[in-house]
Amino acid sequence: MSDDWIRASEISTYLYCRRAWWLKRKQGAKPQNVHELQKGTAHHQQHGRVVWRSIWGRRVAYLLLFITIAFFTYRLVIG
Repeated sequence: MSDDWIRASEISTYLYCRRAWWLKRKQGAKPQNVHELQKGTAHHQQHGRVVWRSIWGRRVAYLLLFITIAFFTYRLVIG
């Protein structure tokens, strides 16, 4: 881990326990809850995929709505 960058997770670690942050960052101590950290990482990755799909789903819905409105407007004007 680079000493130049401080990650958001480090800030939360620091706010929760300054000693834990110091042990991890300066002394290189490894966390004891590796399994829970891996499960949390997997959960966040899955949640990110769900959010990504919902964003694209909304975009497709807006596109279909626009096409539908454009079609009916065209039919109304042209007759």
